[in-house]
Amino acid sequence: MAFTQPAIIEGPDNRCMPLFRLLACAVFALAALPLSAQGLPPEVDAALARARIPREAITVLVVDAEGRSAARLSHRAGVPVNPASIAKLATTFAAMDLLGPAFTWATPVHVEGSVRDGTLNGNLYIKGEGDPKLVAERLWLLLRRVQGLGIRTIAGDIVLDRSAFETVAPDPAAFDGEPLRPYNAAPDALLLNFKAVVMTFTPLAGQAQVQVEPPLAGVQAPASVPLTGGECNDWRGGLKADFSDPSRLRFAGGYPASCGERVWPLAYADPRSYAARAIAGLWQQMGGTLTGRVREGQVPAGLPAAFELRSPPLAEIVRDINKFSNNVMAQQLFLTLSLQQKGLGTLEDSREVMRQWWRERVGGGDAPAFGNGSGLSREERITAQQLARLLQTAWASPLMPELMSSLPITGVDGTLRRVRGKVVGQAHLKTGSLSNVAGVAGYVDGASGKRYVLVAIVNHLHAAAARPAIEALIEWTARDR
Repeated sequence: MAFTQPAIIEGPDNRCMPLFRLLACAVFALAALPLSAQGLPPEVDAALARARIPREAITVLVVDAEGRSAARLSHRAGVPVNPASIAKLATTFAAMDLLGPAFTWATPVHVEGSVRDGTLNGNLYIKGEGDPKLVAERLWLLLRRVQGLGIRTIAGDIVLDRSAFETVAPDPAAFDGEPLRPYNAAPDALLLNFKAVVMTFTPLAGQAQVQVEPPLAGVQAPASVPLTGGECNDWRGGLKADFSDPSRLRFAGGYPASCGERVWPLAYADPRSYAARAIAGLWQQMGGTLTGRVREGQVPAGLPAAFELRSPPLAEIVRDINKFSNNVMAQQLFLTLSLQQKGLGTLEDSREVMRQWWRERVGGGDAPAFGNGSGLSREERITAQQLARLLQTAWASPLMPELMSSLPITGVDGTLRRVRGKVVGQAHLKTGSLSNVAGVAGYVDGASGKRYVLVAIVNHLHAAAARPAIEALIEWTARDR
């Protein structure tokens, strides 16, 4: 700890010089120092100790949101750490700042050939331009608009154009060895339904009915599974599912009747074929006929679009990304930055867009080490000081309402809905979680009426056990009287 000579030996009456008063004056001065110089709040220290996490594993910064006063608490705030999903704060604020909160993505549909008696004699092209929310319902709407052109039969192919983003062979198991987890879905210029299969199990007539959405062409699934007794505990394990064959979903077990209706979202085992299967399956379910096949290709130069499907506005997309920490939507947004500026969405170009934006808009020295925009990365690094500066910049921005409304509210919604205690409704915070990362960053309302920026991130093997310490820090920040 370092402090200047006058701060210790000059008291209010300027008579702290005698040696016998030195110790007393030093104690008085230490008590007057901000908490940042003394250490973490006692309740936070105690919670970290219970979790077996050393102080050196946490970085903390609590500052006035308007930047009008010195830090209220600062601990290792200049140390670069892995932020996990807190990285989405930079992606979403930069995107709204660069593109505007009303920005939308287009998915153009091109018709090649003539339409006669309900038959398109040629190919139908669907060009992906990065829409993060082209979910099953909106894909149905797109195909319904195709039918609205008088097309019931396509005497040719449905061609999927993915050329707007760089082609990267996705390995959904590369990050953590969990290829069937929906959060591991890879970005795609034509991202359909997050490449996910949603299975719904409903007890009915002595069996659990199985509904799979969207319908995937060439994929078989049982219509029902047996009902079992007992409590609804590990119901997924009880199904004894086998997803090793992408063309067939198998269940060797049963489903507990006590569970009622449950939903199981799953990343499809063969993500590269997902879009083709989903479009072919849904087109068939809607009564359409395809004489050719669904394949990849590019829209012929000069072929105009018959129509385009527009996404929800960016502000709504950002809300989905931050409230529910949607990784693939964040990566879609990240790649869109370079697509809009350079004509092709690539990771490195988007990183450069982010670095330039940071230098011009946020400032304060070097930019963070950006990854893929979602925080699903082992290489991404940022400091608490950088995050706080970002949040203070956002607070002073006209975009502040959109960003703040996208953040989970403690004890109310999103990834913070389970928080209990005295801070329910008092903080808007983005969460971050990986196997060795846990943290929050955002805004906390103090009891005094003051609003603070809070950043707290743990990088440690036992990071998941740090949640009580982080919640104690949120409470301490809110209790500023």
